[in-house]
Amino acid sequence: MPKISNRGENAPASPIRKLVPFAEAAKKRGVTVYHLNIGQPDILTPEIGMKAVREADIKVLEYSHSAGIESYRRKLADFYGTYGIQLTHNDIIVTNGGSEALMFAMMTCMDHGDELIVPEPFYANYNGFAESLGIVIKTITAKIETGFALPPVSEFEKVISDKTKGILICHPGNPTGYLYSKEELLALGEIVKKHNLFLFSDEVYRDFIYDGCEHTSVLSLPGLDENTIMIDSVSKRYSACGARIGVLVTKNKEVYAAAMKFAQARLSPSTLGQILSEALCETPKSYFDEVKKEYDKRRMIVVNRLKAMQGVVTPTPNGAFYVMIQLPIDDSDKFCQWLLESFEHNKQTLMMAPGTGFYATDGLGKQEARLAYVLNEKDLHAAMDCLEQALKVYPGRTVNATADSKVN
Repeated sequence: MPKISNRGENAPASPIRKLVPFAEAAKKRGVTVYHLNIGQPDILTPEIGMKAVREADIKVLEYSHSAGIESYRRKLADFYGTYGIQLTHNDIIVTNGGSEALMFAMMTCMDHGDELIVPEPFYANYNGFAESLGIVIKTITAKIETGFALPPVSEFEKVISDKTKGILICHPGNPTGYLYSKEELLALGEIVKKHNLFLFSDEVYRDFIYDGCEHTSVLSLPGLDENTIMIDSVSKRYSACGARIGVLVTKNKEVYAAAMKFAQARLSPSTLGQILSEALCETPKSYFDEVKKEYDKRRMIVVNRLKAMQGVVTPTPNGAFYVMIQLPIDDSDKFCQWLLESFEHNKQTLMMAPGTGFYATDGLGKQEARLAYVLNEKDLHAAMDCLEQALKVYPGRTVNATADSKVN
């Protein structure tokens, strides 16, 4: 039998999806599984977008421009203008999801063997993207004790080498929900200017910010137009994950021109997805107000329930719809699988993403898990009931499970 590539063999499994077979088996046994493992919102996609697709008068479903439909890119430039980000449509490449945008950014700016600094824990697919392109991820570790705040600049300086080409952040963060302050972003800006690096910023959760905090885009940082590349997507903003429409945004014309070569090589993004997404640009502000209010309510249900559980360490996220927690357990991979294979409470259980998959450093995340609070209030309470009961009977519960559950 022919041997598969080293690239395929070494590609990491998704911590978000790898336990799906166990969840499916649990459901076949009649167990209800509450999916807190994946950021799939249950919020309705705005009708204005769905209506545009239904009413599109299309005789031939053609390719679009490789950069995306111009009218859509112009609307996107106006949309970002409402955030104080001044762009033209020629700063924007529409992609097949935010994932393709990040892949294009990495392919454009980095060569095989180049190093990319990423604060961990980070979105697990960053590992997969880097591995497929031969890019080496170098990490600095954010600590749960600080709510996963950006480590000091000195930590970045320790890992910068002559092979370092960039820094990648998720802002606000997946899996942590951490929102970088403007001061932290300015500090990152100084690093990339000093060492002539690229700053990649995954900002797909920019519309989910809580507690009166504000989001600052890297595209707003002064003097960094040549260094910054922003990744965005309609998936979470409009609860349109299946549209698979993202964007790569940069004012660096050399980066833009090179990324366009990859965009042309894959021909074009989805035409139907762009029709939906262009119409979604007209979504009223009231939609976002209601959605954010709903997620904020869900956030506090989960955080308050977790903080009441003995031995569970729970930061309060200021953005996105995830929380990364520390549990009084021996191994999160074993625990998350055990929840699906061996545990049920009132014929119910929950599915979480093990923390190990969000770290590149071996051994980290073994007592952590990511929860996505994307379910309704009733289901979230039921899921928290399951977790609370599971922690009482899990065979691998740690003895010294008396940690203070409050972080911030």
